[in-house]
Formats: sequence, C-alpha cells, structure tokens
Amino acid sequence: MKGGDGLDKRKAYILATVVYEYIATAEPVGSNTLTQKYNLGVSSATVRNELAELEAGGYLVQPHTSAGRVPSDSGYRTYVDALMRPEPLGAEDRRRIRDDLRDASRELDEIMDHATRLLGRLSNNVAFVTKPQLDAQMFKHIQLIWLSPRTGVAIVVTSLGVGAQSLFEVARDLDADALTRCSNALNARLSNRLLREIGDSDVAAVVEEVGLGDDVRGAVMTALRNARQSETAAVAASGAQHLLDQPEFHDLRKMRSILRIIEEQKTLYDLVADSMSSDAPSVKIGGELGVDELADLSVVTVPYRFGDSALGMLSILGPRRMPYARLLALASGTAETLSERLSDVEIK
Repeated sequence: MKGGDGLDKRKAYILATVVYEYIATAEPVGSNTLTQKYNLGVSSATVRNELAELEAGGYLVQPHTSAGRVPSDSGYRTYVDALMRPEPLGAEDRRRIRDDLRDASRELDEIMDHATRLLGRLSNNVAFVTKPQLDAQMFKHIQLIWLSPRTGVAIVVTSLGVGAQSLFEVARDLDADALTRCSNALNARLSNRLLREIGDSDVAAVVEEVGLGDDVRGAVMTALRNARQSETAAVAASGAQHLLDQPEFHDLRKMRSILRIIEEQKTLYDLVADSMSSDAPSVKIGGELGVDELADLSVVTVPYRFGDSALGMLSILGPRRMPYARLLALASGTAETLSERLSDVEIK
C-alpha cells in the first residue's frame, strides 16, 4: 500500500481499511474492529493512536464520543485518488450490459433512457446521463420545403437527432424544384461539418449558386441557429428509489429534499458540467458537489462518445459510502458499450 496525501504507509493502510469497512457495513469503525478483522500487525493501542491522528488530520470524523470513526470528505478523496485499487468489470456484468443495450431501439433518446435504467439497476444507485455536448453537433441534412409560391420552411437535422426549423417568406414566386436544388447543394457542401463552424458565407455561396435570394439564406441560418440552441442540457435519470435502501437516507425529510433536487435536470447537469470537456473519469465527493442537500452524496462520472467528437457523460449518484472502484468499473463498462451502440444510432 502506497502512502497518499503525505500519509505514511501505516496510516494510509489504516485509512484505506476504515473506508473499506465503512463502505461494507455503514457502521463507524473502531480500533477493536480493525485489529480483529484485519491483519494490521500492530496493537489495538497503536491503532487507536493512528485513528486519532487521522482524525486530527481531517481524514476521519467521530460521530459520537464513544463511537468509532467514519471517513470525512478528505478521507474519501485521499482513498479515491491514492489508495483505492482499480476493480475490473466482471464478465457477467459486461455480458449484461452488452445484451441489454443491444435490445434498445436505434433512436438516440431510447438508447439514453435504456442505458440509464440499466446502470441504475446494476449500481443500485441513481444513474443519469447527459446527452452529448451540443457544440459538437454535426450538420446532417437540410430540407427546404415549398409551402406556397412565396412561403417555405427550412428544416435542419443534426448528428444528435436535433431537428430545428424556420419559416420564411420571399419577395417573388419560387418553385419547389428550386428549393430542392438548394437543399441538395447545401447537403453536398455542408454534410458532416461541425454545426458551430458553418458560417453565413458558406450558406450564402450555395444559395447564390442556385439563384435564390437573401430571404432563403436568412431562413437557413435561422434554422442552423435554432438547431444549436434548441436543446438545453438534456438529462435522463433513473433509480432514485435505490437511495431508500441506504441507511444514510432513512430520514424521510432528508430523503424528500434529495429527491426534489434530483428531479431538477439542471441541478444534475450542473453536477457534471465542469467535467464535460474532459475525456477522463471523475469523482466528486460530498461538499465538492456544491449543493447543501447533496452533501451526503458522491458522483462518479465517465464520458462516452457519439461519433468522432461529441462527448456526453454517464454518472452514478449515491451515498459517499459508495463502492467507488466497482461503480467506476460499471460506469466505464456501460460508457464503452454505449459508445459502440451509438455508432448505429438512427437519426430522425
């Protein structure tokens, strides 16, 4: 066992053992428990002294004077960052993830919901997923549809399945064939380009080539802007009922407060927003979540990919006393399979 956060080897081992025992039992851990259950190689008195020093250092807290210790946020953080051993995903879990996601439909929303329900069941905690970042959307296709001699509609569809439209009026009559030619030319020129990189000059060049005017160009640009802005932070969540099984949340008033927060999509999104630019797993513990009502919870977050550049987040929200190594393995395995499954997503 290597030291963590400046701890010597013995303190690091005792801290890791306290975290492991508390995760398993939800009971404060005392020196007698440690010496009886684990081969520490030192006396109970020595363990008591080490526990006291770990408490003084802010790694442990003592809920009651006569009770054992439980990890603090700092203790969990040191455990996750320096002491925890990675846990591989078991073959049975890997098979369940693969088989379950294979049964989902080919629509983006359905796959997202399916993955969230699956991870909630496997982790026995709350699972939630953010759709891929919208600034990574790619232009898929556009349709310019004739409604009357002087009105039409521009419909843009992106790689994330987002659809947006813009009605337009023109100063002179146009026919459906002209709009079809313009649609085809725009699709040929813009297909698979990042939406944020398509500018007015790109659209104007195509519209001018097919002999249409600024009113059509404006409608196309409006539809593109609407596609970029039409979807706020979309989050799917599942498994809130699992928190009721955790002893930390038998206080119904506390539980109702937590459930109210979890129901707010923006709050869930904000928990992982600062991880959206990273392609590495992350863990936020207790007070790091920045929401007082969630101070007894932690979040494990793993990115998944949709195409070459779009990035979304798959997360598990549960008590600070969560089995971090196992949940990181579950989230990582689900994110990997989800990324593969999304390569076959059906865009509508």
